[in-house]
Amino acid sequence: MRVAYYPGCTLETTAKEFDLTSREVCRTLGIDLVEIPDWNCCGASSAHETNTYLSLALPARNLVKAERELGLDIVVPCAACFNRLKTAEKRLLAGKHEDFPFEGKIKIYSLLSFLAQPRWKKVFKQEIKRPLRGLRAVAYYGCLLTRPPEITDHPQPENPMEMDDLLKVMGVECLPWSYKTDCCGASLVVSKVDIVHRLVKRLYDKAFEIGAECIVTACPLCHANLDLRQKEINEKFNTNYYLPIFYFTELMALAMKIGDTQNWARGHLVNPSPLLKAKKIL
Repeated sequence: MRVAYYPGCTLETTAKEFDLTSREVCRTLGIDLVEIPDWNCCGASSAHETNTYLSLALPARNLVKAERELGLDIVVPCAACFNRLKTAEKRLLAGKHEDFPFEGKIKIYSLLSFLAQPRWKKVFKQEIKRPLRGLRAVAYYGCLLTRPPEITDHPQPENPMEMDDLLKVMGVECLPWSYKTDCCGASLVVSKVDIVHRLVKRLYDKAFEIGAECIVTACPLCHANLDLRQKEINEKFNTNYYLPIFYFTELMALAMKIGDTQNWARGHLVNPSPLLKAKKIL
């Protein structure tokens, strides 16, 4: 199956391991990711705060190119990119914009929701070579994958289950918790670091309280914030957290025994190897 792929800026820089494992997982499942030609930044975290036209123009250009040049539905790994493309879709379909002749003939999926469809879950289950039994995790969706529902069209914006379901297919013990869509403060990392520390520490604390050994996410901003802040928070609050942060596609790749694990693991600041070795996954 062919789908248009919008990696976004972060997957080519700080979230390369997300891009790498997304491509490998999709290739193994029989999904042909066709990168949108000459795609551009969606403007997440900046354009919509400074310029209304630019906040529409940046994601809209990508939608038009995917629809007119490829004619394929779009899958978007990054939660922020997904939210901006969906926002543009809603605005374009609500009224005509001569600069952006988007007709809404294609669908926009987050990569998570796309892979969690019954069709692909079934294929994924057949491709599992190494069940991740014994690994206790919490699924963390963050703010932007499911909310606001009038933009994302998510049927369960406060209690999404797609990642939980995929983790259970892998054999992971996915623990229920009430913080799966809480904010990690990623948009405040420059201006309000103290608030970020409190928000992230709360997520660590709540994950530990229920016995989680790692946090699994589908958002590069969430991953960076949770992975980057652990050492800072340990020093500031005199704690000793060890809580690896995974992209869900990394665990899918592990379960299917595909790709170079050490290659993507090097991109983590909290080294996941000790945990994976203790669970006999590596």
